[in-house]
Amino acid sequence: MPDDVRAPDTLALLQDLISRRSLTPEDAGCCALIGKRLSALGFRLEWLPKNGVTNLWAVRGESAPCVVLAGHTDVVPTGPLTQWSSDPFEPSLRDGFLYGRGAADMKSGLACMVTAVERLLSRTELQGSIAFLITSDEEGPCRDGTRHVVEVLRERGIAPEYAIVGEASSMEVLGDRIMIGRRGSLGCNLRVHGKQGHVAYPQRADNPIHRLTPALNELIAMCWDRGNAHFPPTSFQVSNLKAGTGAHNVIPGEAEAVFNLRYSTELDAERIKARVHAVLDRHIERYDADWWHTGEPFLTPGGPLVEAASAAAQEETGLHAERSTGGGTSDGRFIATLGTQVVEIGPVNRSIHQIDEHIRVEDLERLSRIYEHTLERLLAA
Repeated sequence: MPDDVRAPDTLALLQDLISRRSLTPEDAGCCALIGKRLSALGFRLEWLPKNGVTNLWAVRGESAPCVVLAGHTDVVPTGPLTQWSSDPFEPSLRDGFLYGRGAADMKSGLACMVTAVERLLSRTELQGSIAFLITSDEEGPCRDGTRHVVEVLRERGIAPEYAIVGEASSMEVLGDRIMIGRRGSLGCNLRVHGKQGHVAYPQRADNPIHRLTPALNELIAMCWDRGNAHFPPTSFQVSNLKAGTGAHNVIPGEAEAVFNLRYSTELDAERIKARVHAVLDRHIERYDADWWHTGEPFLTPGGPLVEAASAAAQEETGLHAERSTGGGTSDGRFIATLGTQVVEIGPVNRSIHQIDEHIRVEDLERLSRIYEHTLERLLAA
């Protein structure tokens, strides 16, 4: 491996990854491409597929500490192709930016991780070990990807000390934010049962909308917690409402609502459910609540990993990165259950999941060096 592995090599790898139509849960050969390069560096490759999802666990070294570099090859659908300035799976360079689906979320993170490791191993001896955990099930249900690999590691008694997730964490410019945790996410599909009838004879019906409305109002107004030094207060949001037969003079027999709570470490899923059911039971006689839980909150408030990533980002960008727990969820929530310190650091996220997704080309070399110097701080002999 040459000593001067730089942005051109990172750019070429990223272009190759973008050109592969890895719409979730498809991998389209991305892991095989990365695995070939890792194998050349002495990584032991293990394939852990499940239900059509591609999962790669690749390790170099035997001793502690172990740093996991984690990411996903799957991407979200493109949306209307006619609205893209160029084919989303034909990477296009324009005005210093690379355009294509996955350019920011998160094939760039993976490409930068690979070239960072290539460059680092070409010039220094390391103590400890490096692992890659790559999946094609992050943009989808997240059941058979990183969650599955983590359960395999748990069964084997493997608990890496550190993990870096290459999600697009930066807000405006590269390195302005590092994620040190994420909120938990708990949702509910609620169906309220009433009795259909004529609006002129409400005494012969039971209007589920009238039962649902005061319950939702109470839940919306509730102070769930006040957050803490690292997390904002828990939020409750209604995302969907459905009721009615389409006729103006019919009281419907059912009403449905979908709501979600993004919650802090002040709460857990079972306590939230209990508080919700207490409200529902006061207002609604008959209902079904179908809960879905995508992860508990996790937090790495400080320690060697946070300090190493912050120092590497500041060295490369000159910025003192904000340490945040905002935004959505990531696969870091599964890795953290092993007791692993987790941070997310990656490119600017302004275009993720959008038409004409893109990344600034000059950020590729800089992000690769941030990963390289973070690893060096944690593993240098």
